[in-house]
Amino acid sequence: MATPAAPRPDTPVAPTKVSSDWTVQVADTIESVVGSVRNKTAAPLETVARALVYGIIVSTMGVAALVLSTIMSIRLLDYLLPIWAAYAILGGLFTVAGLLLWRKRRPPSAKTSK
Repeated sequence: MATPAAPRPDTPVAPTKVSSDWTVQVADTIESVVGSVRNKTAAPLETVARALVYGIIVSTMGVAALVLSTIMSIRLLDYLLPIWAAYAILGGLFTVAGLLLWRKRRPPSAKTSK
């Protein structure tokens, strides 16, 4: 097998395309892939986490507001009416609210065994 001839000194050598340009392309490709993966995974998880945190905060504040408003209404009715009347009025209101919620419930689906 013949050995390749060495280039002659007077022949110009074409510059090769191997330069630092490929490193930039690889870095851009990696960056776009990582960004795409992040947009498909971390961004939705971040939205879900925010919804959970805000939901917990709002529900905690709602329960606290309900308890404080109940205490306030008992104290106000105790001041205006005899104690038994205040408890009767609030008991009636809570009973009616409970009955309405009970009426709105859905019965569990009947499981048929064969």
